[in-house]
Amino acid sequence: MRLSHFGHSCVLVEMSGTRLLFDPGTFSTGFEDVRDLDAILITHQHPDHIDTAKLPSLLAANPEARLVVDPGTAPTVAELGCDHRVASVGDVLSLGAGEGVRLDVVGGEHATIHPDIPIVDNIGYIVAGGAFYHPGDAFAVPETAVDVLGLPTGAPWLKASEAVDFLRAVAPRVAVPIHEAVLAWPQMHYRLFSNLGPDGTQVRILEQREATQV
Repeated sequence: MRLSHFGHSCVLVEMSGTRLLFDPGTFSTGFEDVRDLDAILITHQHPDHIDTAKLPSLLAANPEARLVVDPGTAPTVAELGCDHRVASVGDVLSLGAGEGVRLDVVGGEHATIHPDIPIVDNIGYIVAGGAFYHPGDAFAVPETAVDVLGLPTGAPWLKASEAVDFLRAVAPRVAVPIHEAVLAWPQMHYRLFSNLGPDGTQVRILEQREATQV
């Protein structure tokens, strides 16, 4: 499996001849040039996870790509005129050529930012039975074992201790920090993950826009 990080929460996953792009949002760059996508998957409606200005042209440049969104994002993409599928917790998707790659939809709700701010939908995607897990903006711990975890690093809804506890609960082979654009010095968090993560977990910092075998 190869991963390419386009900053913040946007990750391209390549495996078994299938190319899946997660959360192309406003804090990410370079994803608009990606081609030959099989699917674009959105975890929730916040702009740092879906760039509505760039999404239509990205879809036009990838005519074979399926757009998959959570229930809360569906009205937004419908207004943009984008064909899409709404995924809900418990759904199982098959995306890509041939038999495709299996994705299990988990989670359901965004983490709490503040009690006065309504909680929106948020779905996580487990790829190929646990090969990769993108949780979006939540700490939903899946029942299945996870090989590579996209680990949220910094956000208004997140404390570093919560991210460490999430990392320990999931205990992946590799943790790839994502959702870091709001931090001036994310390296501090990366060190925490390395020092406090579970035994057997490697924290790998991906070079942006470079495909990395994991």
